[in-house]
Amino acid sequence: MVSSMPRVKEKYLNEVVPQLKDKLERANPMSLPKVTKISLNMGLSEAVADSKVIQSASNDLAAISGQLPVVTKARKSIATYKIREGMPLGVKVTLRGDQMYEFIDRLVTVALPRIRDFRGLKLNGFDGKGNYSFGIKEVTIFPEINVDKLDAIRGMDITICTSAKDNDEALILLKALNFPIII
Repeated sequence: MVSSMPRVKEKYLNEVVPQLKDKLERANPMSLPKVTKISLNMGLSEAVADSKVIQSASNDLAAISGQLPVVTKARKSIATYKIREGMPLGVKVTLRGDQMYEFIDRLVTVALPRIRDFRGLKLNGFDGKGNYSFGIKEVTIFPEINVDKLDAIRGMDITICTSAKDNDEALILLKALNFPIII
């Protein structure tokens, strides 16, 4: 069995790198920005009352990302919210390498167009250091999620970390990878 390179990675190497060389006026391809990792996070405030929520959300995130999520726990107790130190409050996954490129492909071509009344991602998701974050209100936009088996509709946060020096370089990179960011 010959494993092929993910479509987005192939596109990055064959099309995006030459584009970035021209736009950023750099000769060395190693100095060009690239996507380094993607973090998926689900904060679950309802897990305080029901411990089964963590398992359900963990299964959903595993189906979306293709790898087992890590359970995040409370760092300190907060009496007002009935939270104790070490209590599970969310799940997260960090994608790198080929899995990251596969996720970008599914996100841009399948999931984002399925969002109701979607007009594009906002420009204000950049953090000033070349990373882009945005939230999704419903994970049902991913075809891996079986809507009939969902116990509740949850959202998640997606952070795309790049090696770009600033927001402008990251924007050029993400636009070249077909992210629907509104300028």
